[in-house]
Amino acid sequence: MTVKQLYSRFRNLILYGIIGGFCAALDFGIYTALCYWNNMPYLWANIISIHVGIFTSFALNRSLNFKVKDKPATRFVSFYAVGLTGLGISELMLYLLVTIGGLNEVFCKLLSIVVVALVQFILNKYITFKKQ
Repeated sequence: MTVKQLYSRFRNLILYGIIGGFCAALDFGIYTALCYWNNMPYLWANIISIHVGIFTSFALNRSLNFKVKDKPATRFVSFYAVGLTGLGISELMLYLLVTIGGLNEVFCKLLSIVVVALVQFILNKYITFKKQ
């Protein structure tokens, strides 16, 4: 299989990874800034930073990756629901690992980003940006 064939086959996953990497970095940067520079509790910082990531990710994935322009409001509601699912997973992971497990909140945030990104890719590909 050539590089072109591989790219064609995995284009959505590759672009989702690039966009997701950017949004994850944005999410992580805001989370860290809120936790350490503003002394915000980590679960609240997580809620805010993930929302910024959700909005940014939707705009970039809609226009650059999946290139689906129809039904923007319906697709956003679906994407936002997927994002809230990710938020729930992330909040649960942080609570269990930091509050109960006593682990570092920054390390746990990084771990939650990886888990949530995988779940959200699958949900968004097959639900939010599914071509009709």
